[in-house]
Amino acid sequence: MIEIDGEYGSGGGQILRTAIGLAALTTTPCRILNIRSKRRNPGLQEQHLQALRAVAQIARASLTGAEKGSREISFQPQPIRDTDLNITISTAGSIGLVLQALLIATLRSSLNITINGGATYGKWAPPVSYLQYVLLPLLTHHGYNVALDILREGFYPKGGANVRVTVRPAALRPFNLTSQSELQQLNILSVASSMLEKARVAERQANAAHKLLTSHFPLEPHIHLSYTNTLCPGSGILCWIETKHSRIATSAIGERGIPAERIGQQSARELLNEYKNGVIDSHAADQLLPYLALATGSLSTSTITEHCRTNCYVIERFLPVKFHITNTTISTSTS
Repeated sequence: MIEIDGEYGSGGGQILRTAIGLAALTTTPCRILNIRSKRRNPGLQEQHLQALRAVAQIARASLTGAEKGSREISFQPQPIRDTDLNITISTAGSIGLVLQALLIATLRSSLNITINGGATYGKWAPPVSYLQYVLLPLLTHHGYNVALDILREGFYPKGGANVRVTVRPAALRPFNLTSQSELQQLNILSVASSMLEKARVAERQANAAHKLLTSHFPLEPHIHLSYTNTLCPGSGILCWIETKHSRIATSAIGERGIPAERIGQQSARELLNEYKNGVIDSHAADQLLPYLALATGSLSTSTITEHCRTNCYVIERFLPVKFHITNTTISTSTS
C-alpha cells in the first residue's frame, strides 16, 4: 500500500484527487494522511467526498475514512468496471474538481457520468467550461476519448448544476507542447444567471474583456453570451486563446459588490500574462501532468506552481516516471 502525505507541498485537495485517480487506474491501494491539513477547513469537504466516493464506486474499492472532516483515508481498488455513474452533489461543491479525479481513473474505461448538483463556477477551482473548451480539447488532441456537456449551470451558494460526461477507452499520444504556435482564434464565454439579465451582467463582463484583448491582439474575439436558469444569482467568464497546437485560458467568477466589468478585465488581463509566458496556462500544466506521465513528452507553461510540484510528487509515487523541471518546461523520463 502506497502512503501519501497530504501535507506535502501545497497540501490541498489535489493530492487526494490525483492519488485516488491513479490508484484506481493502476489498481494500487493507497493511504492518504493529513488530508488538507494546511487549509482553513482541514479534512474532506463535500466535493472531495463526492470525488472519492465516485471513484470508489467504479473501482469497487474498499474505502475507510470517507467522512466529512476526515484527515485520513484508506483506498483499496479493484479493476474498474464499465458502467453508468450518477453523482449527486448536495452543496455548491466544484464539479470541475470532482471530474479531475474521475477523468484520471477512467482513462482506459467506457463510462457515462451524470452529475446533478454542485457548481460549474467557483473559487479556487477550474470552471467546467474550462474543461469543456480547454483541458479536454488538449487531451482529445493527445488521444483521450472524452466529451462533456453542461446542461445547467450552477453557482455558489446553492449549486444545482447538471453536467454529463462520456468517456471511452483511450490510447494517449506523447505530448510536445514546448513551442508557441500560430495564433488562430480568441474566445470569450460570459455566463450569468437569468436573474442578472436585466443588469446585462454577461454583456458587461464580455465587453470589458473584449476591450482589453483587442488592444493587444489583431484578431476579433468570438463572444459567446449565455443566460441560464439557476437556483441562485451568479456569473462567470472564460477567456481563451486557440493556437495551432494548444489552448491557453483564464477565468473569473462574479462576486457580490464587484462590478461585472472588473471580472471581465481580470480574466483578460490574466490571459495576456499566460499567453506571453507559456505554451499552456499554469492551470492546465498541473492538470495535464498525470497524462504527461502516462504518455511521455514535455510541456512548457507560464510558471511552475506549487500545485505542479506537488502533483509531480504524487504521480511519481504511483507511476515509473521521473519529472524534470527546467525553467518553465516539464519533461518526463522512465524511473
